[in-house]
Amino acid sequence: MTLSDNAQAALEAFTAAGSWEQRARLLMQWGERLEPLGDGERGDANRVHGCESQVWLVGEMRGGHWHFRAASDARLIRGLLAVLLARVDGLSGPELNALDLADWFNQLGLARQLSPSRSNGLNAVLKKMAELAQA
Repeated sequence: MTLSDNAQAALEAFTAAGSWEQRARLLMQWGERLEPLGDGERGDANRVHGCESQVWLVGEMRGGHWHFRAASDARLIRGLLAVLLARVDGLSGPELNALDLADWFNQLGLARQLSPSRSNGLNAVLKKMAELAQA
């Protein structure tokens, strides 16, 4: 599966970061790039359940491809969401369902820093994306 320009940029930036501290800083920077959600979008209907932090996800289909926006109350989670969105933006429903989330975070050098609860939360986000794609 080929990477979008944004996903390729994430991969290059994170693999160039030599230490966890550098990757953590990068995550914070990526998190600030998230397109903000309006107050109306931060409702229970868009809330991702299964995350320790509050996470909201909005998705729309444009020209046969999915585009997502997300928000969280936690800075590190915003960064993780940003690199997840970089990977999934523009995918079709079947491509979204085939995505290996663990492999993506492993490629970025972030897998070891994902606690089980963060991993579960990100999987919950991916599951919500897949549900939106099925609807």
